[in-house]
Amino acid sequence: MLLCSYDYSGYGASTGKPSEFNTYYDIEAVYDCLKKDYGIEQEDLILYGQSVGSGPTIHLATKLRNVRGVVIHSGILSGIRVLYPVKVTFWFDIFKNIDKIRHVDCPVLVIHGTNDEIVDWSHGKRLWELSKEKYDPLWVKGGGHCNLEAFPEYIKHLRKFLNAMEKISITGETNKQQPTQNPSNTESKQNKCLRFGLIR
Repeated sequence: MLLCSYDYSGYGASTGKPSEFNTYYDIEAVYDCLKKDYGIEQEDLILYGQSVGSGPTIHLATKLRNVRGVVIHSGILSGIRVLYPVKVTFWFDIFKNIDKIRHVDCPVLVIHGTNDEIVDWSHGKRLWELSKEKYDPLWVKGGGHCNLEAFPEYIKHLRKFLNAMEKISITGETNKQQPTQNPSNTESKQNKCLRFGLIR
């Protein structure tokens, strides 16, 4: 399994300005890089978004119809709904996950802490309810917004999801045979992945 992580525009070491549309551009650029430079297809991807990161993650999942799976960790229904429990989506709202999640075709795992002090647990619960392909959610009892990784059930449930996704294919086959790679090519690709943020 390979892991690719990155900083949005204006976050971490990335230049530029943080904005909703820049996060969409960023995640699409990362996917294009994985596909063009490393030959990774959407069928090989499991997307993971935490908090505001749930926005670009769900955005990309609606565009990639054959992505293998999605994990939403402490996700939001929309930007305004984090502040106010509005019943309708306004045109000026940002990260409208509540309207997009129903267009995600792959299995969706939702993880949320019941004591989340920033994004109420109801956000995660509603995202799970609206998902078409629901995977057993994980409601971490007593979990907050930024500490779910410290709970043993988090790792256990996430590993269970990853194992389940690994055993299925988009065509419904199990244990899909992987092509044999030339060792030298594999080593070269891994070295490039390490330089660009992919780690084994």
